[in-house]
Amino acid sequence: MSTGQGADGADRSAGRGVEVRHLRAFLAVADESSVTRAAARLRLTQPAVSRTLAALERHLGIRLVDRSTHHLALTPEGVAFRDKAAAAVAAFDAALDPEGLRGRPLRLGHAWSAFGRYTTPLLRGWQERYPQTPLELRRIDDRTAGLARGEVDAALLRGPVETPGLVTEVLYVEERVAAVAADGPLAGRATLRLADLATGTVVLNTVSGTTTPDLWPPGARPAATLTVANTDDWLTAIAAGRGTGVSAASTATMHPHAGVTYRPLTDAPTVPVLLARRDAPGHPALADLASLAREIVGRDTGR
Repeated sequence: MSTGQGADGADRSAGRGVEVRHLRAFLAVADESSVTRAAARLRLTQPAVSRTLAALERHLGIRLVDRSTHHLALTPEGVAFRDKAAAAVAAFDAALDPEGLRGRPLRLGHAWSAFGRYTTPLLRGWQERYPQTPLELRRIDDRTAGLARGEVDAALLRGPVETPGLVTEVLYVEERVAAVAADGPLAGRATLRLADLATGTVVLNTVSGTTTPDLWPPGARPAATLTVANTDDWLTAIAAGRGTGVSAASTATMHPHAGVTYRPLTDAPTVPVLLARRDAPGHPALADLASLAREIVGRDTGR
């Protein structure tokens, strides 16, 4: 396939439409937050990357990158386009290497608690049945655990998922728990209610978490919130007494912390645990993964 660039890396394809290299250039700029670093990563000149990015923006009729600030940043349209571009490049690469697709590992993303108490049975069961296809469990702090960006083939997600282009299946549901400082007054209670947390600060993981102020009834929402970007920071803030938190029950077993005590929340709704994939042809072992996940849950629940 023609690259559309001369020996000097210049863009020679004005008016020819978008090619996968346009998407690669945009993704490199998005990842590096710098045209210079993106050019080095792609082994192109800086002007060539700038022209390629500009050509993509002209074709789409939108501005993807904000160049008005000292530090390059994506526009809101650029943020939305990033996941679509990453998925398109991943699909392109897979289409050109079908044999490699069959032989490569099956990448299963999760944001913080994987498959809960079923994680070990899933990994062991997969190794026994499909040793020729390694199952890689990847934690990615993202609402879709990297699935929308093409970083994984499937993902175990919690809570509602509204990202376009994904297909989800509910595997089971989890109860919610409160997470409080181990040396705080709430740690001595056997159970807690949402109202017990609302009088203080609630720590929210706004990147991959499922809890928002909407979990509380209108008029009874938390007095204050503290936002963090991942589960590790969430635990640290709670242990330090900066606030309390709400999560799915599997967090208590998957993420024990000496400074955090977990207690059942008696009036909080359950959290669905989903197996998600992109709504497009993907790894050939996806159907086997879904079947095994259902089987493992069924053994435990009697379904």
